[in-house]
Amino acid sequence: MENFWDFNVWGSFNILAVLLISLLIANILRRSIPFLRKSLIPTSVLAGALLMITEGVYKAITGDVIFDTAFFGGSVTASLEIITYHCLALGFIASAFKPSKGKLTKKRMSEIFNTGVTTVSTYLIQGISGLLISLIAAYAVPGFFSGAGILLPFGYGQGTGQALNYGGIFEADFGFEGGKSFGLTIAALGFLCASIGGVVYLNVLKKLGRIRIRSNENKTDNAETQSEGDATMHESIDKLTIQVALIAFAYLITYLVMSGLGALLPGMKSVIFGFNFLIGVLTATLIKLIMNFLRKKKKKKKEYENNFLMTRTSNFFFDLMVTAGIAAIRLGVLKNYWGIILIMGFAGMVITYFYNHFVAKKLFPEYADEQFLMMYGMLTGTASTGIILLREVDGEFATPAADNMVYQNFPAIAFGFPMMLLATLAGTKPLLTAVILVAFFAVMNVILFRSRIFKKNKTKEQTNEQL
Repeated sequence: MENFWDFNVWGSFNILAVLLISLLIANILRRSIPFLRKSLIPTSVLAGALLMITEGVYKAITGDVIFDTAFFGGSVTASLEIITYHCLALGFIASAFKPSKGKLTKKRMSEIFNTGVTTVSTYLIQGISGLLISLIAAYAVPGFFSGAGILLPFGYGQGTGQALNYGGIFEADFGFEGGKSFGLTIAALGFLCASIGGVVYLNVLKKLGRIRIRSNENKTDNAETQSEGDATMHESIDKLTIQVALIAFAYLITYLVMSGLGALLPGMKSVIFGFNFLIGVLTATLIKLIMNFLRKKKKKKKEYENNFLMTRTSNFFFDLMVTAGIAAIRLGVLKNYWGIILIMGFAGMVITYFYNHFVAKKLFPEYADEQFLMMYGMLTGTASTGIILLREVDGEFATPAADNMVYQNFPAIAFGFPMMLLATLAGTKPLLTAVILVAFFAVMNVILFRSRIFKKNKTKEQTNEQL
């Protein structure tokens, strides 16, 4: 029988409380210290860094891991990783439930498609550069995992959750000691690179007189909380409860689907459960389609999915995910790899910066700066980092850049899924994986620049016919 005063009863609450309190402290510091405010570092990243520093100081003094003490109920380092894992899927499911906007024009569909292809192309070029660095490092550092470089696109391009997922797969299936911490550290570096590169670019625009950098700290939120046809706030069940229930229902179905697939393909079980966020998005989309169908048939009169509340809920999960993910980093297991991590992180920043800048100038000339900042922030940090940078030049979201970010997920998932499956090949054949990624990158860029490539060919044919 449990005693209510035991730490194993309070441990789970204590760790959640510490994560949330760290977010409050980080927010106060960010608002109070001009340097932090101007750096554009997300509050969740700062909160995770504070916890990581606290853990390092505690271990240096006592020799113990603070999150594994009785106060947190025992081994909480694993709990931080579990929180990161689940929050990734829950955040994406909440985003998938948000009601869709109106119809899109042909031009907008093309821009959204190009944004999705750019996302996948950036994953590929990050993966290529990461694998080349890790292959070289494997010769210089005895015992280093040569396939570690594939974690660069998961840490930069997809963020903390996927970096943890694939780091865990490499750790469990291929013996990469410290794989989880390696992936999480790459993700943390990505946030720093997003801030550094973003601030540099914003200041260049400011010096050229193209923008005036504004502070969003005191800006009032005018988000719409109630849409036409929504269930009212005064029903017998709270509206937020409905949103959370929908997310929980979709995630339960996701678990059942993954369990079924894992039973059918036991050798792929770790990979299948690593795709919890993707299967969750597909499940939530299917549920939303069914609900929309029922509404059209007059079987469902109210719109229970609320855009404002789903956005707030998804942001909550993503903030918690980033904070827990960075707090879970174990610096000790990476003591021999810091040089490799920093080189890989710097290479990822540079290649992501210049590739996305080139694409934005060529394919999005009407709002190149906005598109670049959104893409660069998203592909080194998360979607929220991209929004933070975008707000500095397009505070009212007057350009289509923000919408491009939202809708590009569908083409990005369609083209990016093969790469996610291919990533596990890097565990045994990293060089072959790099060669395949190069070929895949070439194909994706033909698709991306199709209008320019085929337009030139058509022009040449017309010229030859005239001659």
